[in-house]
Amino acid sequence: MAKPLTSHRPALAVTLKLSALVLFTVMQALIKALSADFPPGEMVFFRSLFAVPIIIVWLTWRRELKQGLVVKKPMGHFWRGVLGTTAMGLTFTGLSLLPLPEVTAIGYATPIFTLILAAFMLGERIRMIRIGAVAIGLLGVLIMIWPRLGGNNMDSAATIGALCVLAATMARAFVQIHIRQLVQTDHPAAVVFYFSVTATLLSGMTAFWGWVMPNWEQAALLILAGLIGGVAQILVTSSYRFGQASMLAPYDYTSMLFAIAIGYVWFSELPTLVMLAGAALVIAGNIVVIWREHQLGLERSKARAATDPKA
Repeated sequence: MAKPLTSHRPALAVTLKLSALVLFTVMQALIKALSADFPPGEMVFFRSLFAVPIIIVWLTWRRELKQGLVVKKPMGHFWRGVLGTTAMGLTFTGLSLLPLPEVTAIGYATPIFTLILAAFMLGERIRMIRIGAVAIGLLGVLIMIWPRLGGNNMDSAATIGALCVLAATMARAFVQIHIRQLVQTDHPAAVVFYFSVTATLLSGMTAFWGWVMPNWEQAALLILAGLIGGVAQILVTSSYRFGQASMLAPYDYTSMLFAIAIGYVWFSELPTLVMLAGAALVIAGNIVVIWREHQLGLERSKARAATDPKA
């Protein structure tokens, strides 16, 4: 049997979440540092392959390896892998062309796009408050990418990078919708495990388009990126065992602080005021969504209590 969640431990949950965000940012910095020498597909391969043993050890420790190997919708996991691998490849491409804080900021739009897709694909109702939040978030995205789209610079590397990261953000929104459907029949451990396996296989196929043989130092950094990514994935998953998603969601935005610090120290990058303004609007829109979801959760709990004969 899987180890149950026996207590609500918010301090531990926040610590795990923040640790995961730091590691994810470090992993992205490693990818960015290596991106001048290696194609995105090769970096996705290393990131995915060396996360697999970390995930297997974790699932074994959790006694969830059996659930992680058995699936009811194998094609569902395949398509989740295709979408996730595409998002990762596009993000890694964006990291090679844009400052680290800018990639992080554009990525904050994922919950906004997820909300929009949920309305169209899952039939979820979106009322005025959340519609307003979506509008604020989309305005923030437009502000962030507008400098990359203006003038005669559509062919510039930065423009391509911004479009890649924006496409990756949309792909991750599709992933979120897909996972909502997958976990109705398959264990979350299976979703984590088979994504890493599928991403490894799919990215490995890009070797036909040419890979670069790394030296020992580069190979060590590529492997380190994969190991860090695997540990970060486990930490963020574990954080939700000790705290509610609505409580932990706002901490996602601390990754901007980590990205600014690492971007400045490692790459001498500083965010622009326009980018920060756009990011602030996206974060504001997301916080409104989080607040509204919390309110709806309280309303649903009261409704259940009112109709529960044991209450």
